[in-house]
Amino acid sequence: MTLGHGADTVRRLPEEKPLRIALIVERFGPGTGGVENVAWQVARELVRQGETVSVIAREGEPGIEAGVGASGSERDIPGLEVVRVAGGSRRHPLRALAFSRAADAAIRERRFDVVHGFSRTRHQDLYRAGGGSHDDYLRRSFSPLGRAYRRWLPRHRSLLALERAVFADASQRIQCASRLVADRLCQREGVAPERILLLPNAVDSARFDGRRHAEAGRALRRALDAAAQSIWLFPGSGWHRKGLALCLAAMRRIDDAAVHLWVAGRDDPARWRRRVAAAGLGERVRFLGPRDDLEVVYAAVDGLVLPTRYDAFANVTFEGAASGLPIVTSRSNGAAEWLSPEACLRIEAGDPEALVAALRACGPEDVRRRMGEAARRDVLPHTWPAHVEALRAEYRRIVAARAAARGHEVDLGPGHTPDRPRGIERGARPR
Repeated sequence: MTLGHGADTVRRLPEEKPLRIALIVERFGPGTGGVENVAWQVARELVRQGETVSVIAREGEPGIEAGVGASGSERDIPGLEVVRVAGGSRRHPLRALAFSRAADAAIRERRFDVVHGFSRTRHQDLYRAGGGSHDDYLRRSFSPLGRAYRRWLPRHRSLLALERAVFADASQRIQCASRLVADRLCQREGVAPERILLLPNAVDSARFDGRRHAEAGRALRRALDAAAQSIWLFPGSGWHRKGLALCLAAMRRIDDAAVHLWVAGRDDPARWRRRVAAAGLGERVRFLGPRDDLEVVYAAVDGLVLPTRYDAFANVTFEGAASGLPIVTSRSNGAAEWLSPEACLRIEAGDPEALVAALRACGPEDVRRRMGEAARRDVLPHTWPAHVEALRAEYRRIVAARAAARGHEVDLGPGHTPDRPRGIERGARPR
């Protein structure tokens, strides 16, 4: 499986039969979150590559949620069907279970060739474990007492139960964006390796191109932090898990007033501002809040730092790399597996001295430039057209394998055979 095709080289044989594909995701729309944006990109590209796509969702953006390109916006996907289902309010503790049941009902009412789940739902042909397992998330993100408490809460109990059922169901394939996730599912959840599809997330390398946004980036830097000689960006929501405390500890050890840190994303900045003040960092740390112009923010800074405790695949890693930034992150970030050592320095999560050493190693401008160039080269093959080509091949193997198991033959067009993938040893592999 080759993931190196660009947007202009997608090939679709005219004889190839389109599939009826259902994508399941609680919220649907670009820019609404990590998994939501991935589902939107996949849906748009599947339609562009000629498949018939329906999205089963609890909510979506206005215009998109009405389906069939209702608003005429470039954010719409003409020809896409969006089926809205009830699934409990966003704050309901059993929301995931309610949505799973509603999605099951919607699928039973229609006929699909392949069902691809992006949210935690019980039944699908291909389940995208975008965040890894919820069990692994709890173990890596909270203290033993915090984990024990959360495991008894209805929301977490329902998520754990849904995942256990999916991982135990040999009929379902599991999509993983990193070997970090794939290995954990095989070792801890008993998932057979041959059930794993290893496929990294993609990135829009045209949007996230630092050269295109250089002027806007310089203007933003002058407006926000003109005195800084070196600025590191910490992007992400949920700053405790992402490792902001470690960044602040490292900044304190780097006793250089010209080295600054920008923090972008959703969280409560008040308590973190108190920690910044207590650490004596003053004007060296700036909180930008959520941004819808991250491509400009990337162009304004000198590097990306994300010493996360756990991220199955932090999409900002690829965005920063595509923008030409050197990357400093932890080995607990699955996205870093796909970057070369020339582009990315990986440290152990929770080691402030290692983080300080990595940031200092990236201090010279020529080092940052070389790392940024290598980072962009590393991610250029990971386009959305290539990502969806790989998914379409997987869908057809699923259909063919199901037909073979029933003793039927299925004609998917030239070049398709009913062999199933051989698991995580097949296809592109992380570095």
